[in-house]
Amino acid sequence: MGQPIPEKYLDLFEKRVFASLATLMPDGTPQVTPVWIDFDGRHVLVNTAVGRQKDRNLQREPRVAVMLLDPDNPYRYLEIRGRVVDRVLEGADQHIDRMARKYLGADQYPYRQPGEVRVIFRIEPEKTGGI
Repeated sequence: MGQPIPEKYLDLFEKRVFASLATLMPDGTPQVTPVWIDFDGRHVLVNTAVGRQKDRNLQREPRVAVMLLDPDNPYRYLEIRGRVVDRVLEGADQHIDRMARKYLGADQYPYRQPGEVRVIFRIEPEKTGGI
C-alpha cells in the first residue's frame, strides 16, 4: 500500500483545481498535461479518452507525478508521486459527467467526441509533499 494523502491537503480535491499530470513518453521524456482531478479516499483518479497520449503513456509506464496548485493560495501545493494501479472503462462515462458538474457546473461532459471511450486511471500515491 502506498502513502496516504495527508489530511491537510484533502480540501484541494474538493476545489476546482486543475492538476498537472506528468507521464513519460516512449523515449523517456516527460509529458505534462492539465487534468481534472478526483480522489476516492485512497487513489487519485484521472479520467481521459482512450487513445490519447496520456492513456498510451500510462498503459506503457505506470509511474506518474501529479501536482495540485491551490487556486486560493498559489504558494500552497501538493505533489504526488505514484503509479497507476488500475485502468477501468466501467463507470468512466458517469465519472466524467460528475467531473463536469464539479468543474463546469454542467450535468454532462460537453466535450465528448463521437465514438469516444472514456477511461479512469487509479493512481496509488507513493510519496507526497507540498506546502
